Amino acid sequence: MKRTYQPHNTPRKRSMGFLVRSASASGRRVLRNRRRKGRKRLAV
Repeated sequence: MKRTYQPHNTPRKRSMGFLVRSASASGRRVLRNRRRKGRKRLAV
């Protein structure tokens, strides 16, 4: 059986990259929360 997570960098960047996160209000909220938590990586 094929597993659910089949990683590919291009779709990953397109859906969860920094620019995509910055573009919408909800994405900026994600970045803000990750900064507040002190994440080393804010986005992919």
